[in-house]
Amino acid sequence: MATTATQVVLDTPAAEFRLPATDGKTYALDDVAGEKGTVVVFICNHCPYVKAVIDRMVSEARVLMSESIGFAAICSNDAVSYPEDSFENMKRFAKAHDFPFPYLHDETQTVARAYGAVCTPDFFGYNADRKLKYRGRLDEGRTTPPRAGAPRELVEAMRAIANTGLARADQKASIGCSIKWKDE
Repeated sequence: MATTATQVVLDTPAAEFRLPATDGKTYALDDVAGEKGTVVVFICNHCPYVKAVIDRMVSEARVLMSESIGFAAICSNDAVSYPEDSFENMKRFAKAHDFPFPYLHDETQTVARAYGAVCTPDFFGYNADRKLKYRGRLDEGRTTPPRAGAPRELVEAMRAIANTGLARADQKASIGCSIKWKDE
């Protein structure tokens, strides 16, 4: 069942983390943060919404990273109940889609809770001071590609944040599968 990201308070500071990644390293927020801003996105391997946007997301991440905006993806799903989201399968998913950014495993789900993540994909865009300025979607595409010429919402928001410190106020919430919590 589809879940819509809830609005969180803009200017909330990014939560610190230290998580293992599919590349064998461990990353903290400091390691993934960019000079001009940072995107933290919660995804998983099995969600049809993630599968529909993953290649566009990777492409947009490359653009943002080339513009000094950090990018990291985090999987917080309960891998016992959803084995497709296991750490081993995360490694395969990252390799299959040629992730240029760290794909982090939040096994305890404490990072997802600290961020207030509710769905996959769930995008959080921070300015250079790591204050939340964007809580929206990648683009208008859900399980199908966006229409030709549709705004590149995440890229445009992060560019505005990098240049002015602010994103547009009319941010459209992401929609996707709910995060699969261990206690639910």
